[in-house]
Amino acid sequence: MPALPSSIIEPLWCQFEALLPPVEESHPLGCHRPRVADRIVFDKLVARLVLGGTYTKHADDCVSATTLRTRRDEWTAAGVFAALEQAVLETFDWLIGLDLEHLSVDGCCVKAPCGGDNTGRNPTDRGKSGQKRSVLCEGHGLPIGVVLDGANRHDSPLLRPTLERLSRFGFHLPDRTRVDLDAGYDSGVTRELLVELGCDWKISPKGTYIKINHTRRWMIERTNSWHTRGFGLLQVVLDRGEKAQQAWTHLANAIIVLRRLLKKSWTRFRWDDRPVKQYQWR
Repeated sequence: MPALPSSIIEPLWCQFEALLPPVEESHPLGCHRPRVADRIVFDKLVARLVLGGTYTKHADDCVSATTLRTRRDEWTAAGVFAALEQAVLETFDWLIGLDLEHLSVDGCCVKAPCGGDNTGRNPTDRGKSGQKRSVLCEGHGLPIGVVLDGANRHDSPLLRPTLERLSRFGFHLPDRTRVDLDAGYDSGVTRELLVELGCDWKISPKGTYIKINHTRRWMIERTNSWHTRGFGLLQVVLDRGEKAQQAWTHLANAIIVLRRLLKKSWTRFRWDDRPVKQYQWR
C-alpha cells in the first residue's frame, strides 16, 4: 500500500524531479553498479516520512539503507527539499492565494530518543530527549515556516526567527499583519518585537481561559496535528543531524500544502486528469 495516494505523489514527484541536480554519467566501461533510480529512492523517503521507522526498515532488494542516506544527503546539500517547499507555496499563492494578513505561531514538542542537533531535555516528558518545532502558519492554516530547537527552549525566544521565515516571500507581504499567539507569549518583550516588525497582535492573556474556537489559534493547533498525526517521522525524531531534520520538515510541509492546493483547486479549476471524486485527496 503506498504511503500517499497517486493524486498527491505524482505531482509531487514531477516538481521534485525538475529540481534535481544533474547526475554525472556512469563509468564508460560499465564496470560500476548502476545508480538506483531517483524515483525509487524518492518513494522510499516519502514512505519513511509518513510511516516513520529506520532506514533499514524501509530498505529492500531495490535500494539499501546506505543509498537512502546518501541520496538524502545529496539532495539536501543541493537544496532540493527547501526548493520543493518554496515551489509548492508559490504555486498555492498563485492559484489560490496565501492569507498572510492573519498569522499564527505556536510551539510543539515531540520525542527525540536518539538525541542530536536541536534536541534537549523535555520538561513535560520527565526530562527525556525531545525537540520543539516553532511553527508559523498563514490564515488557511498552511505551514509557511518552521524553526527547530531543543524541547527545553521557551516559545518566546523562538518567535523572532520564526517570524523571519516570512522573508521567503520577498516584497509580496501585506501592509499590516496580525499575529495570534497563546498565553506563553504574553510579555512585554513579545509586544516590543511585534512593534519592531510592524505587526498587530492578539495574545491570550495569562491566567484567563479562552476557548480556542473563539480565536484564530485553532489554525496552528490543527497544523501541529497535521505534522504529528500525519507524519511518523515528525512525531518521533530519529535523525540526529540538523540538515536531515530540516529536510523532513520541508518535505512534510510541501505535502500538506499540495494536498490543500488540490482540494481547493478541485472546486475552482478543471483539468483533463482530474479525479472524479474529491475525497481521494483528503
